[in-house]
Formats: sequence, C-alpha cells, structure tokens
Amino acid sequence: MSKRRWLLLGSAVPVLALIALLAWASLRSDETVGVNDEPRSVSIEPNQARDFSLELFDGSAVLLADLRGKAVMLDFWASWCAPCREEAPALAQVYGEYQDRGVEFIGVAIWDSPRDAQDFGEQFDVPYPAGIDSEGAIAIDYGIKGIPEKIFIDADGVVRQKFVGPIDADTLRTTLDGLLEGPDPSG
Repeated sequence: MSKRRWLLLGSAVPVLALIALLAWASLRSDETVGVNDEPRSVSIEPNQARDFSLELFDGSAVLLADLRGKAVMLDFWASWCAPCREEAPALAQVYGEYQDRGVEFIGVAIWDSPRDAQDFGEQFDVPYPAGIDSEGAIAIDYGIKGIPEKIFIDADGVVRQKFVGPIDADTLRTTLDGLLEGPDPSG
C-alpha cells in the first residue's frame, strides 16, 4: 500500500470513530442536539445557577450575579433557527408585561455570527439584554443541547426549570408566575 493510502486510512479511522461515538451518544440521550422544534418542559434537579458575564450587543455587559433578587429567564437562540424566529414576538411581548415585576430576560445567542445575531435582535426588536456566547461557555455550563432552550432561575439564583423548543406566550407567563410565587414548600 502506498504512503498516501496509509495516511488516508489513518485519517479516516478516527473520523469514523468520532461519528460513531456521536451517534451512540445521540441515541442514548433523552434530548436531541440541534434545533428543538417540539416544545416541552424538561425535568431537572434544582441547582445553583452558574454565574457568567455576557457582553451585550450594545457594548455593555450583564453579570448574572447582579440580577439576584429577580427571576431570570435565559433564552438560548440563534438567528438562523426557525423556531427561535417563531417565538421572538411572544418573548418580546411577555418581557414587556413582566419587566417591572422583578423579572429579567437575557438573550444568549449561540452557534451564530455576531453580525447575524445582532441583526436578529434588531429585526425582532428584542427589548431585553442580549449578546453572543461566542466561546460557548455559558451554553456548556447550562447543558444546552439545542435551540431554542430556556433556563428559568428564581430570585435566589436557583435553576428551577428548563424548557426546550419554542415557547408560547401563555406557557411563558405560567412559568414566570410560578417563579415569582417561589418554590413549592412541599417539594
């Protein structure tokens, strides 16, 4: 066999092994990786939210720790994601209804270009703080596997709920009302 064929074979085996590993992990996972078309709540164990700083499109930054005392909804999205585009008007509407009630939304663009993400924010008139997680660190810390995904954090900084797929305004209101009421003392 020629040296070139050995190199080709040597390169192909690790690539095929990686593809097989990803396929195996995907089959074992209860969540898909990529675009979440079907809305659903995901059961999670409440845990302390990981702090982060996100540079916003306007050049300022938001630090999650500075929002302690407010309920926070982290919205993970991308400009090219059809379900993200579908839910954008509902998110803006509900944010307007809840922003003076101790609630903050943070839009975290992932798997996107900064220009396209900023254009999305302008196109959909996103009224809440938004920026791009270009390194993917925030998405990794919160176990994001697809978009759109929402993480709901209570006023004490505890992650209480995860929602994957596009969320409608009524579901978002119900979830936020539950966060504002506080955790269920019985469990």
